[in-house]
Amino acid sequence: MNRSRTTATAVRKFFRSPKGLLILILGGLAAVAAPTEGLAHVGPVLAAAVVVAMITDAPILRVRTGRWEFPSGALLTGLFVAMLLSPHERWQVAAWTSLVAVVSKYLVRTRSANVFNPAAIGIVATFYIFDTGQSWWGALPDLAPWMTIVLVATGAFITDRVNKMPLVLVFLGTYYLLFSVTAFTGRPVHVAEIFRAPDVQMALFFAFFILTDPPTSPVKYRDQVYCALIVAVVSYAVFQFVGAAYYLLAGVLVGNVWEAWRRVQARSRRTSRLPVHRRDSAMA
Repeated sequence: MNRSRTTATAVRKFFRSPKGLLILILGGLAAVAAPTEGLAHVGPVLAAAVVVAMITDAPILRVRTGRWEFPSGALLTGLFVAMLLSPHERWQVAAWTSLVAVVSKYLVRTRSANVFNPAAIGIVATFYIFDTGQSWWGALPDLAPWMTIVLVATGAFITDRVNKMPLVLVFLGTYYLLFSVTAFTGRPVHVAEIFRAPDVQMALFFAFFILTDPPTSPVKYRDQVYCALIVAVVSYAVFQFVGAAYYLLAGVLVGNVWEAWRRVQARSRRTSRLPVHRRDSAMA
């Protein structure tokens, strides 16, 4: 009885945490969007992405921690991969993308965290292997326009919980400012798609759920502003000058590199101010 009560308490505590809440939100968005996209298409892609991500991460966590843990981070990665890829992709593509995404967390990392957003690096990497299609169906672009309110409400809720609102607001403000200036001074037809579905929903989903990934995004407000500016400018530049479908993901990957570099520099400065005997201990 006590063990059951302890387990139930741990489960409730998990789903009140930002990670647990995000799983519930993404699961809810997927459940709402899937019928419109077609369950026969969404089901295999979603199952392949989530299952492969979790069975890849579980044994790695076992080796690293010495005990079996529920791979909640991999579950999130699989959900993101599936909800960004086209539901018409082959399930094998979703599986490989999730595999690359999870493995990247352990291959490319600093001492404190992984460098890249796993789903973003997985999708960009497999784009060059499978020419993967993206539809961002999880952002509800094919539903009634008022459903965007649901996307914004859930996104704002989780963004507030992880304390990343400056990151989101500065990114969206800069992103749309750049495209608005282009529309008024250049060829508005070229950027018109940015201001209508599905690109609007893509940008909102990206800002609220991908850009704010805690392990790869800044904590301090000042650093969030800098990171948001970098991501917005890079996303705009990739759209304008490269035309790649993954322009938003390219932006966040560059922002991830900047944040990883900033953390390494901050740690180096802190270590250099320590007494020699404590400096040796910190570097060990």
